[in-house]
Formats: sequence, C-alpha cells, structure tokens
Amino acid sequence: MRALASGAFAAAILFASSAGAALTEGARLRAVYDTILDAQFNRVDGQLKQTCPPAPGEACQTLGVVSLWWQILINPESRLLDRRFTDSAAVAIAANTRWTSREPQRAEAWFYLAGSYAPLVQWHVLRGERLAAAREGSQIKTALERALQLDPTLNDAYFGIGLYHYYADVAPAAAKFLRWLLLLPGGDRVKGLQEMLQARERGELLRGEADYQLHLVYLWYEHKPQQALDLLEGLERRYPFNPHFRQRIAEVQSEYFHDHPASAARWQTLLDRARGGRVWGAPLAEVRARLGLASELDAMNETDRAIDELKRVVNLKPAAPFGARAQLQLGAAYDRMGERDLAVVAYSAALALAPDDDPLRIRQRARAGLRRKP
Repeated sequence: MRALASGAFAAAILFASSAGAALTEGARLRAVYDTILDAQFNRVDGQLKQTCPPAPGEACQTLGVVSLWWQILINPESRLLDRRFTDSAAVAIAANTRWTSREPQRAEAWFYLAGSYAPLVQWHVLRGERLAAAREGSQIKTALERALQLDPTLNDAYFGIGLYHYYADVAPAAAKFLRWLLLLPGGDRVKGLQEMLQARERGELLRGEADYQLHLVYLWYEHKPQQALDLLEGLERRYPFNPHFRQRIAEVQSEYFHDHPASAARWQTLLDRARGGRVWGAPLAEVRARLGLASELDAMNETDRAIDELKRVVNLKPAAPFGARAQLQLGAAYDRMGERDLAVVAYSAALALAPDDDPLRIRQRARAGLRRKP
C-alpha cells in the first residue's frame, strides 16, 4: 500500500460541486461515484448511460476510468485490466483536453481534465513508474490551479491541491528529486492538510474518496491510527459491498494496534460475507480473508487452526500469486509446528507456483525458508 503514497495526491480530486457553482448534474454523478466506491461495478455502465447526457459526456468518461481503477486497487496483483484501463484513461484525457480547448473559461472542464489524469497517476505508482506518475501529476496540479483560478468556490478541488502540497513536503528524497526535475514548487504539510480537511467538510461529492486518502495520511505521516480506523469504519458502513475496506480495517488492527483477535474477527466477517456472495469478487475475497485469518491465528499461537485455513486456500486452487502465498505461509506454519518435512514440501510448492513477476517476492522468501531451519 505504501507504494501508492507518492501518487495519492492525484486520487481524490474528482467530480465536485461548490456552494456557488454546482457541477452539472452533480447529484447523478455523485450516485455513480457511490456505486463505484461500493464496488458494484456491474451497475456502473448502465448508470453512466443514464447520466450522460444530461451530464457532460467527458464526466462519465472520467468516471469510467475511476471504476476501472478501483477494480485494480481491490486486486492490485492482477494485470488483466491494465491495458483496458490505460486505453480508457487515454481516451478520457483526450476528451477532456478538447473540452478545455473549446471552453477555456469553464472551470468544470479543467476540473474533469485533472480528474481524468488522477487514476492513471496512481496506476503508474502502483506499477513502479514513478517518473511517469510525477510528470502526469504535474498536469493534475496545473489543471486544478486553473479550475480554482476560474472558480475559487470549487471546494473539492482543494483536496487535490492539498494532497499535492502535503505529499510534496513529506515525500521521500527520491520523490522530491522528481519534483525538482519537473520544476514543481515545494510543498507545505500543514497547509496541505488544512486544504484536504476543508474540502472534505465542504465538498459535495468527494467525501468517500477523501476519507480513503486521509486514512493513509493519518497512518503513514500523522501517526493517528485511531482516526484512520474511524475513517475506514465509516467507509465500511457506507460501502458494505466493497471488500477492500474490511481488509484495510483488519490490516490496520493488526499492524498498528497489534490487536490480533480484533483483526481475526474482521477477517472472519469478510470470509462470511464472501461465502455468502455479499461482496464484490467473492471468490478472491474468500481467499484473501482465509490468508489474513491464518496470519492472525498464527500470531495468536493457534498455528494448527492457521494450517487448516491455509489448506482450504490450497484446495481452492486460487489464481497467482495466492496459491503460492498460501504455500509460503503453510511452510512457515509447519516449521513452527516442528514439521520440517512438510514445511519443505510447502516451500517447494510456493517456488513452483510463484508467478513470473512475483510481486510478493514469494520465491525469495521460499528459498529463505528452505535454507533456514527453525
């Protein structure tokens, strides 16, 4: 998740209205955005067709890209949607660029141009393409500044500017070098956070995305895990069909609070919902939930139960890299139980099942398990 930090300022600048100048068909667009955050992706295309017209077509093209991005975010290990996503982003950027040429004095057009770049920047960061992310992030900043120059009451636009100001200040040295290379001005952590909170409170359409991005800020830089957890709890209540929010809650409870029973309970809830078909991508959500539950059971010295969950994952024959990850965890669990022969078999299976790109470094970790006797 932390790899997304340098691109996070681009994530949440989309689809707003203001107190003074409402976005065209803002209520319709807000409904589509809520559907995306609730991971009801099979409904999005139909909603977009009903929304544009009367809403601007460029707005719906941008929302289509956002929908694809959230599908990738929920399953970042898969690259099956990458080509479709980048093609759609290119089409949306071109359409919004033409709009700003036709109507250069329309703040809404510049706002959507920024929005069409936002998911692409995050995708570049996810895939390790930091220079491309920084270059296109500068396009977002320029477009947002133009939108606010034309209409300073576009409150949600301050969230994107605030994210830029914040991350430009707290970013690691490598990211700051990219900022200098692209001649972008420096950041301001305090001002950036104030702008983000202003947009969250006064914006019309952005609260869900803002809550998600702010939870990362609170965890990584503000050292306020309880506030991050509160935001995630709110997202889970508002968007129960999205498995990602429950997953993040379980991860935060484990990593930041070291509350393994609470984390295990969250994974169990996600598992129950997945088995009941009450979340998007239920088969994959079940696999993730069982892997997460196994980790927490192991941390609570219930390794025998963890092994049972991992065996169930293996029997499900999930797509890469989850089968390999299950075998890796199984090897470590067997080692803790003193079953070295079974551990070696599991580590060897992890090596065989690891995908070519190996985003989780399973081969490296499995080889280490084979070399290191407990």
